[in-house]
Amino acid sequence: MFRLIRTLVVLLVALVAAAAVAVFYIQHNGISAREEPGQLETTIARQLRHLAIPAGDRERTNPLRASAENVRGGLEHFGDRCTACHGNDGGADTALGRGLYPKPPDLRQSRTQSLSDGELFAIIRNGVRFTGMPAFGGGEHGDDDSWKLVLFIRHLPSLTPAERARLEQLNPRGPDEREKGPRK
Repeated sequence: MFRLIRTLVVLLVALVAAAAVAVFYIQHNGISAREEPGQLETTIARQLRHLAIPAGDRERTNPLRASAENVRGGLEHFGDRCTACHGNDGGADTALGRGLYPKPPDLRQSRTQSLSDGELFAIIRNGVRFTGMPAFGGGEHGDDDSWKLVLFIRHLPSLTPAERARLEQLNPRGPDEREKGPRK
């Protein structure tokens, strides 16, 4: 029994010491959204995102087929709602995206493309806590819209120049641009 108590005390002291070191580091160095997260932080964040999606949702398949009309519908939603952070090509190299922490993922890369349809749908519909990814589910953005976005995200690696130009036309506009009239 004494051995167990001694082990618990040593563990508690180690945890308090680790917390003190972390507080000291943060107070002297700060935490900035400009810095890329380390491998440990990235791994933990991805695992937490994975755990936040119920297994039943991860296993869902897209009920919509990848028709030109459905992909175009996803493109239109993406152009209006997603490009500010994810960019017109899905690469996330935008002024807003560079300032977020964690940074938005490059949707063309295998790390995103390997997610199941259900995982992508859940991320779009529910957002991701403690990131810049809002929940787009419900309200004016129905399930079919989210499934069309899943189709379009799958299409991003083969985006054509014409589709990219269409996305640019759909990008959100600030007050100065709205006064100039419609984009051509």
